[in-house]
Amino acid sequence: MKSVHDIITLRQATIQDLDLLSYWDEQPHVIASDPDDDWDWDVELRRYPSWREQLVAELERRPIGFIQIIDPALEDTHYWGKVPPNLRAIDIWIGLEQDLGKGYGTQMMCLALDRCFATLEVTSVWIDPLATNIKAIRFYERIGFKFVEPRRFGMQDCMIYRFDREDWEQNK
Repeated sequence: MKSVHDIITLRQATIQDLDLLSYWDEQPHVIASDPDDDWDWDVELRRYPSWREQLVAELERRPIGFIQIIDPALEDTHYWGKVPPNLRAIDIWIGLEQDLGKGYGTQMMCLALDRCFATLEVTSVWIDPLATNIKAIRFYERIGFKFVEPRRFGMQDCMIYRFDREDWEQNK
C-alpha cells in the first residue's frame, strides 16, 4: 500500500488552474477559513514574483489542494506589516470537502515546510488562521506550530503561529 507521502506532489499553479482554483475558492469550507479574501486568480496566476510560490497539490496527479508560500518581508501588499527578513508565510487548503480528514493536509504542510526550509536563510514559517477556525488551529498545533499572538488583519481576528527551523530540523 502506498503512503500519502509517496503520492502527493506539488507543482506550480498556472493559468490553466483558473477554473479549478476559482471553484475551490467557492467551497463552503474554504470560504469559512478565509471569508473576505479575493485571490484575483485571473491576474495572480499570470504573475510569478520572486517572493511567492503558488502550488497545486496533487494526489496521484489529481489536484486536491493549494499552497501559497510568500516572503512576507518582500510581498507587495505588506499584509504582514513590518517583519524581519528570512521568514516565510503559508496559506494552505484542501479543495474539496471529501478530501478533508485523510491526512493530505498534513503531508501538504510537510512538503511546504521542507520547501521553505530548503532555503538555508529561512528561520521561521508563519501562518494566520482565523481565531474562529478551531479545526485549522488544532491542525497547525499537531504539526508543531507554536502560538505567537492574536492579530487583526483587516476585519478578521487571526491567531499567529510559527514553526521555527530548529523545530523542523529536530522533526526531519
